[in-house]
Amino acid sequence: MKKIIFTLFCIHFFSFFLAQNADTLRISRKEAESVFLANNLDLIIQKLEISQSEARVVQAKFWPNPTLSISEVNLWRTYDIEKQPALVGNWGKNTQIAAEIEQVIQTAGKRRKNIELQKLEVESEKYELQEVLRELKNLLRNTVTEIQYNQEQQKLYQGQIASIEKLTKSYHNQLNQGNISKAEYIRLKAQEIEFKKTLVSLRQEIEEHQVELKALLMAPSNSYIVISDELEIPGKEISELELPKWMDMARENRPDILIARNKEQYAHKNLELQKALKTPDLAFTLEYDRGGNIMKDFVGVGVSFDIPIFDRNKGNIQEAKLDIEKKGYETRKTILKSESEVNSAVQNYIRTQEIYHQIDEDYESTLDGLLASHEKNFRLRNISMLEYMDFLETYIGNKMIILDTKKELNEYYENLQYVVGQDL
Repeated sequence: MKKIIFTLFCIHFFSFFLAQNADTLRISRKEAESVFLANNLDLIIQKLEISQSEARVVQAKFWPNPTLSISEVNLWRTYDIEKQPALVGNWGKNTQIAAEIEQVIQTAGKRRKNIELQKLEVESEKYELQEVLRELKNLLRNTVTEIQYNQEQQKLYQGQIASIEKLTKSYHNQLNQGNISKAEYIRLKAQEIEFKKTLVSLRQEIEEHQVELKALLMAPSNSYIVISDELEIPGKEISELELPKWMDMARENRPDILIARNKEQYAHKNLELQKALKTPDLAFTLEYDRGGNIMKDFVGVGVSFDIPIFDRNKGNIQEAKLDIEKKGYETRKTILKSESEVNSAVQNYIRTQEIYHQIDEDYESTLDGLLASHEKNFRLRNISMLEYMDFLETYIGNKMIILDTKKELNEYYENLQYVVGQDL
C-alpha cells in the first residue's frame, strides 16, 4: 500500500512540474514510465473504446421494442352504419378505429449469439489496449535509452572539449612565445573545433528524441527532459536454454496472438449467428377493431413470419465458414512469426552480452587513467602531439564501443520483452 501511495505521489509531483513552464525536467526511467501510464492520450483513448464496446454489450441484451399501430380512424361523420356506443363522452358513435401491438421474437438464439459476439468485441478491445501499450512502452523505453546514450556521449565530448581547450590555450601562449610551431597549434585547435562540431550534432540529434519523449509523456513543448539515470546494462542474464520458455510465454501473452485467436473465436460465433439467421423471426400481434367487423369490438391475436423459400442465408453462411479457415491460417502465421522474432531477439542479446562480458570491469577506469597520463605527458612534452592524438582517438573509440554495447544490450533486451509480450 505504501508503494502505491508513493507511486501516486511521484506521478502527482511530476505532473505538477509538467504544469510549470520550467525549461529542464529531471526524471528517472521508472518515473518516466509511471507518468506515461498515467498521462498518455493513446492509452486513454483505447480505454474509452473498451467502455464503448461494453456499452454495445448492454445494448445487445435488450429485446426489440413492441410496435403500436393505430389505423382505420375516420375523421368525418359516417351515416348508414350500425349504432355504436360513444367512446368518450358523446364522441365515437360514428367512428371506426383499429389498433395493433406487434412484438418481434428472435428465434434460434439470435439474441444470445449476438451478445456473445459483442462480448468477444470487448475482449478484442482489451487485447488492442495491450497491443497499444506494448508498442508504446517499447517506443518509450528505447527513446529513453537513446536519450541516455546521447547524454553519455555529450558528457564524453564535453570532458574532452574542456581538456583540449586548456591545452589549446596553453599552446597559444607557447606559440606567442615562439616555443612551438604554428602547425602544432593549428592541429590542436582543429581537434577542438571537431569535438565542438560533434557536440552540436549530438544536441541536434537529442532534440528529435526529446520531441518523441515529450509526446509520450504529454510534457510541455518548451521543456527539456533529462534522464537522471546513467546508461546501465539490463540486470538479467539471458541464456539460450530459456528459448523454449520465451516462446511459450509469447504464445500465451503476446497481444497480437491473443487478437488473432479472438478473431478466430469471433468467426466461429459469427457462423453460428449466420446459421441462426436462416430461421425466420416471429412477430406476434394483438389486435383490436371497432366498427370494422361483424363484431362491434373485435379483439384477436396473430402471428407472422417470413417463409424461407428463396433466401436461406446460404451465401453468408458459406462466407462465415471460409472466414473461420482464413482466421485459422492468420493465427498460425502470427504464432510462427512470434517464434522467429523471439529466437532472433534471444540470439542478438546473447551475442551482445558475450561481447560485453569480454570487457574487464576496470577497463573504463584504466582508459580514463591512461588518458590523464597522456595529457600530463603531452603538457610536459614527454610525448609528441601525434602520440597524444592517436591515443585520444583510441580513447574515444573505445569509450564509444562500451556505450554502443550498453545501448545495444538495452535495445535487444527491450526487443525481447516486446516479442515475448511481457516484462521479464
